[in-house]
Amino acid sequence: MSTVSKAVFGVSVVLTVGTVAGVHFKQHLDRERLREGVFRDLERQARKKENLRILEEQISLTKKLEADRRQQSSLTPGSS
Repeated sequence: MSTVSKAVFGVSVVLTVGTVAGVHFKQHLDRERLREGVFRDLERQARKKENLRILEEQISLTKKLEADRRQQSSLTPGSS
């Protein structure tokens, strides 16, 4: 084999190995990102449930406050 053909073969091997390694590395990163996405979705769902619970609590407290105000206004003399 000539020196030029050995050099071309060597470059081809290096590029092939680099491409295969790059693809495997990219797949690993993609899998990690997908896994993190699942955890982010679970956290988002938990936050949404907590926000709904807080909203329901606020609605309940608002209704109670309005009822108390109506009761106070009906007990106050001179109110209509």
